[in-house]
Amino acid sequence: MLFRSVEDDSEFYFVHSYYPVAGSAADIVGETHYADVTFSSIVARDNLLATQFHLERSGRIGLKIMENFSKWDGQC
Repeated sequence: MLFRSVEDDSEFYFVHSYYPVAGSAADIVGETHYADVTFSSIVARDNLLATQFHLERSGRIGLKIMENFSKWDGQC
């Protein structure tokens, strides 16, 4: 639901050079490959979803995810 109409390999706005490490691989929803590093950039568990990138600065794609979020039923 949250990523409806968001194509694979879409580009998002990252501002930081650090990234989190997911506690469980089952929580990883999306990964990013940058500068020979792969890291989890979207994690989710139960009704919680978090992104490492900035949706509000990610243009049309970020706005689409925010629109989808406004309609989300809390199911990952």
